[in-house]
Amino acid sequence: MSAPNRAAGPSESGGAAADRDDERFEGRLAVVLLSGGLDSATCLAWARSRGFRAVTLAVRYGQRHAVELEAARRISRALGALEHREVAVDLSAIGGSALTADIPVPRGRDLAGRDIPVTYVPARNTVFLALALGLAEVLDASDLVAGMNAIDYSGYPDCRPEFLAAFEDLARVATRAGVEGRRTRIHAPLIALGKAEIIRLGASLGVNFSLTHSCYDPAPDGRACGACDACRLRRQGFAAAGLADPTRYVES
Repeated sequence: MSAPNRAAGPSESGGAAADRDDERFEGRLAVVLLSGGLDSATCLAWARSRGFRAVTLAVRYGQRHAVELEAARRISRALGALEHREVAVDLSAIGGSALTADIPVPRGRDLAGRDIPVTYVPARNTVFLALALGLAEVLDASDLVAGMNAIDYSGYPDCRPEFLAAFEDLARVATRAGVEGRRTRIHAPLIALGKAEIIRLGASLGVNFSLTHSCYDPAPDGRACGACDACRLRRQGFAAAGLADPTRYVES
């Protein structure tokens, strides 16, 4: 796979240190959070293109769209991860989100609005990064790769560079590796990219987007609803990128 043209890091908006465009990580082991969506698939392809050996981690957190876990397994195999792990943490016991509780998933919402939508899952990315951090420590890895995005992120507070920088600070004091002086680094190559840029980047790295899943409220057969925030951002992204969207939508 060829290297991406641009890899933005959290420091572009005041967070953790950014990856240089020419930075290589040959043979280093990274834990890559893999949700099964196009963003995390692009992150895995980015990590592989930069020389990382990757162990992927997906989380079964009580989400209604568990079909994404099947997508994560497919993507991990297709993009050459060493191993795929899946952890169960039942965030539906907490609730508070349309993705984990009996709350309708919004459709046709104003994507330009800045209110935090009901699809926000409280503490989800904090939990995900904590699990990835624990796995990285067990594997003696110092790198985490995650698909947080501060542009097309639906207003979620845990997708911002400030959050990633704070988590790196936490890792320094919360782990044996940190107190022994080994820095844990979070790579967020999509943090400052719009959806069309992410899709172009993934395409340039050989991501097969037909393997990915984005919908918050899919039909029982796995087809995407086409109207939730995730579907609409995905559709707009493919259109703006000038590429065909391979997603199966319920109306197609």
